[in-house]
Amino acid sequence: MQNKPQRVVLAGGSGFLGTRLAEELTARNYDVVILTRKPRQSSGPVRERPWDGQTLAEWATELDGATAVVNLAGRSVNCRYTPENRRDINESRVQSTNVIGAAIARCALPPPVWVQASSLALYGDAGERVCDESAQPGEGFPVETCLLWERAFNDAVTPRTRKVALRIGFALDAGRGALSTLERLVRCFLGGTVGNGRQYISWIHWRDLNAMFLWAIERNDLTGIFNATAPNPVTNAEFMRELRRVLHRPWTPPAPAPLVHIGSWLMRTEASLALTGRRCAPRRFLASGFPFAFNELRPALAEIYSR
Repeated sequence: MQNKPQRVVLAGGSGFLGTRLAEELTARNYDVVILTRKPRQSSGPVRERPWDGQTLAEWATELDGATAVVNLAGRSVNCRYTPENRRDINESRVQSTNVIGAAIARCALPPPVWVQASSLALYGDAGERVCDESAQPGEGFPVETCLLWERAFNDAVTPRTRKVALRIGFALDAGRGALSTLERLVRCFLGGTVGNGRQYISWIHWRDLNAMFLWAIERNDLTGIFNATAPNPVTNAEFMRELRRVLHRPWTPPAPAPLVHIGSWLMRTEASLALTGRRCAPRRFLASGFPFAFNELRPALAEIYSR
């Protein structure tokens, strides 16, 4: 008799990270359920179920007997930090985490593992300081968001469910996520160093990030906080140079901070997203023996743009 495929529930899984992870999971013969506000008709190994990220409803039955739940839900931070947007950013993360914890608590057979997204933004604008998982939080609104997010996760009482939180770095994939914005600028010959160029970018190839999610799901000995980033972060100046190289664009004059502030205002986002950075290390993944496929930025970008 053929074994029934294992089920993984991806909350907020309709975005870039969730789509890539769903592809990986189905390739490994998992059934995937995506919880999303706008479900589409679907069949086969990927199904979509409606949820609002804050209310217990029929979707919660998908967690009962599931192999894992992965929470990727949260409003995009690529916006102006108005009081309304700040509230929405925080509430979308805290409420979705709270309701997943409540759903797990109601399960007769709760998922053995809950993998929760967080962000390296917790470390703030860290300058040259190397931040592993033991580093102290920084300051500012993104830090506040991450602290609220992780507090909700840590406070959830799920004694039969192992919990792993991934503080995710700058995820790289062509035409997706934040890299798509930089890619467009470089293609338009506007991809110079941003600000002084010394702010660090802690990046991760999407394939390695997928593998980290699987590592967290399948390794029963993993628990707690992990930095989900490649071992070798680079400065903004280095990153933009390598991106220009792979996209075959020449040197471009830098964009000074005042110009970045003007451009961000026109694009209805925050200049701090480009002008601040952090130099993070995946100490716990390295200690666990995680096999990085992409340790260095140049081959990572070359693989992404070779497809």
